[in-house]
Amino acid sequence: MPELDLRKQTILQAIIIEYVTAAEPIGSEALVQKYQLGVKSATVRNEMAEMSDLGFLEQPHTSAGRIPSDRGYGYYVDHLIVMRDIDEAARNRVKNAVAEGDALQSLLRDTIRSLSRVTHLLGAATTVRDSHVSVRNAVVSALGPSKALLVLVLSNGHVENRMIEVPAGLTLDDVGRANELLQTALITKELRTLTRSKTPTGVGNPAIDKLIGSLWTNIRSIARELTRGVLITEGEEFMYGQPEFQRDLTSLNELLEELTDSDVLFDALAPSDLVRPVTIGRENRHVRMQNLSVVRKSFFIGGEEAGVIALIGPTRMNYDRSIPLVNYTAKALGDSLSRFFG
Repeated sequence: MPELDLRKQTILQAIIIEYVTAAEPIGSEALVQKYQLGVKSATVRNEMAEMSDLGFLEQPHTSAGRIPSDRGYGYYVDHLIVMRDIDEAARNRVKNAVAEGDALQSLLRDTIRSLSRVTHLLGAATTVRDSHVSVRNAVVSALGPSKALLVLVLSNGHVENRMIEVPAGLTLDDVGRANELLQTALITKELRTLTRSKTPTGVGNPAIDKLIGSLWTNIRSIARELTRGVLITEGEEFMYGQPEFQRDLTSLNELLEELTDSDVLFDALAPSDLVRPVTIGRENRHVRMQNLSVVRKSFFIGGEEAGVIALIGPTRMNYDRSIPLVNYTAKALGDSLSRFFG
């Protein structure tokens, strides 16, 4: 991502602050009047045009001002964000919700509800189960010219199998090499590490590479299914108050229904290997979530990952406040659960 000079950084920061507050495109005249930029509006207009060419800003209409793009928000979160202190009222609300819960799901729901009400965003949480179960054995067997059977034997005695498609021209020697790779890559590996494991590469044989790709898609799916706990959401009503979504409430209804009744939100809240635990707009894998941002943080019980909490809202999110609040809540939740479960 190209670096922005100091003036462009200042302009981008000002545009994001204004757009988060007003949800309206911002023009150069308004920026010059409100911020001490040290240049005339024509210069600001030129800078905004350059940032649009670089992909940091967008212009919804020809005669309108600019709004931040997903790339602009990403640059802001990575380089310009100033984490705000959590105000005492928000801190106390989260702390009280955490202190009053008496069981895992009850505690999660109370905590997520408070987090949602403090931010006026959709709150969500997922839990992890059987995270320490590991793979004891893994075998793929050819069943014909186009089918094979994947079998995983787990350390708790559970057996999972999947029928998979195999590429044309696959030989028994190819299947044998695939089994060797399975043994090396899977045996003793815990399921939680497999949910986001990368497909092994470097075999060099196109047929085997394609088979391995299909196997790993199924392996990740199995790992997600077996480690997936509960999904809790609170604050759907706040999504209806966001200006971006009021223009098409039918689509918003469909989106919320899909988020709460499908795998989309589970996948969005999966612990991430990204440098920052924030996905913005088109960074989200699921097309239906590409108008949203997700701020997530894992919480732990006694040092072991137990789940993820998150705030979900429009890309026009107040990241300065949302990120530290999610981080604080995850820490408080983990501390409380660690005491509860000893």
